[in-house]
Amino acid sequence: MMKTDDFDYKLPDELIAQTPLDKRSSSRLLVCRRTTFDVLHKEFHHLPSFLHEGDVLVLNDTKVLPARLIGVKESTLASIEVLLLQERGDHIWETLVKPARRVHIGDIISFGDGLLKAKCVKLGEEGIRHFEMIYEGIFIEILDQLGEMPLPPYIHEYLLEKDRYQTVYSKVLGSAAAPTAGLHFTNELLKEIQSKGIEIVYLTLHVGLGTFRPVSVEDVTKHKMHSEFYSFSASVAKILNKAKEEGRRIVSVGTTTTRTLETLYKKFGRFEADSGFTDIFIYPGFEFKAIDALITNFHLPKSTLMMLVSAFATKDIIMHAYSEAIKEKYRFFSFGDAMFIY
Repeated sequence: MMKTDDFDYKLPDELIAQTPLDKRSSSRLLVCRRTTFDVLHKEFHHLPSFLHEGDVLVLNDTKVLPARLIGVKESTLASIEVLLLQERGDHIWETLVKPARRVHIGDIISFGDGLLKAKCVKLGEEGIRHFEMIYEGIFIEILDQLGEMPLPPYIHEYLLEKDRYQTVYSKVLGSAAAPTAGLHFTNELLKEIQSKGIEIVYLTLHVGLGTFRPVSVEDVTKHKMHSEFYSFSASVAKILNKAKEEGRRIVSVGTTTTRTLETLYKKFGRFEADSGFTDIFIYPGFEFKAIDALITNFHLPKSTLMMLVSAFATKDIIMHAYSEAIKEKYRFFSFGDAMFIY
C-alpha cells in the first residue's frame, strides 16, 4: 500500500513564504534531473539557460476570482465564510463553506448588506455547498467589490497588491487559487524565452478544490480528486503534436498545466481541442505521456501535488531535493521558490 505518510516532511514555519518578493523572477530555482540526486541552486531568471531552442513552454492562463466572501446567515446572523469554487450554470455556484454545519438547504447568506445573497440549494460532503446567487447587476463587478483574494490558510500576512496573486499572463476568470508556478514569470522573462526560439502556448484550467484539498485517507489510491474545468484549443494542440513528432520537449509550467496535458493524452493518445472537467490523480506509478519537463513550486507535505512531482521524478529524488531546499532555506508554497525538473 502506498501511504499518504510516505509523502510527509518536516518544514520549519519560518520557511513558509508569507509575502511575494519585490521582483517575481528573483525567486530561487532548484534545478534537478528526473533520474539523479544532483541539484543546482539558481535564480528563476536563469531559467532560459535550461531551456532548449525548439522547446514548447505551456502556461495556464486562468485568472483568480476574488472568491472569498464573508457574510452572515440571515436567520441567525452567524458569520459564514464562502469560497467560490466553480460556476455550475443558472447562477448556481459550488462553494466551500466554513462552518458548513451551520448552513442547510434554504438558508440565505447575505454579503455587503444584501448587495449579494446566496441561497443554499444543495449539500455536499466535506464542507461543499451549492448556492443560488441572487443579485442585481453584473456578478463579477459585485464580486470585485465584496470578495477577497482566496489566499491559502498558511498565509497570514495581508496582500497589499492583489495582482501579485495573479500571473502576468492571467486572462480567463474562474480560479479559486493561483497556478503558483507561473507567479515567477515577468513579461521581460517571457520575451527572453521567446527570443531563444522557444514557443509559448496557453491552456486554461480553473484551479479548484482538486488542487488544494488535503489527502485524508491512509491509502493514497483511495483518495478521490475533485473535478476542475479545463479548455484547450485546436491551435495549441497542433503546435504540441508537431513538437512531439519532431522530438522536441514540452515544458509544463505547474501541476495544473501538467494535469490538463496528461488528461488530454490519456483521453485521445495525442493532443486534441477539448474542454470539460478532469479529476485525474497523478501519483507514483503514473506513466507520463504528455510532458518532458516541469516547472513547479514547493508543495505542502502529504498533498496530491507532492505525489504528482514524486511521480514525475521519484519519491526519493523529490524528498532529497526538498531536504536540500530546506537546508538552503528556500521559501516554500504559494509565494515561495521554484523547481525545474527535467
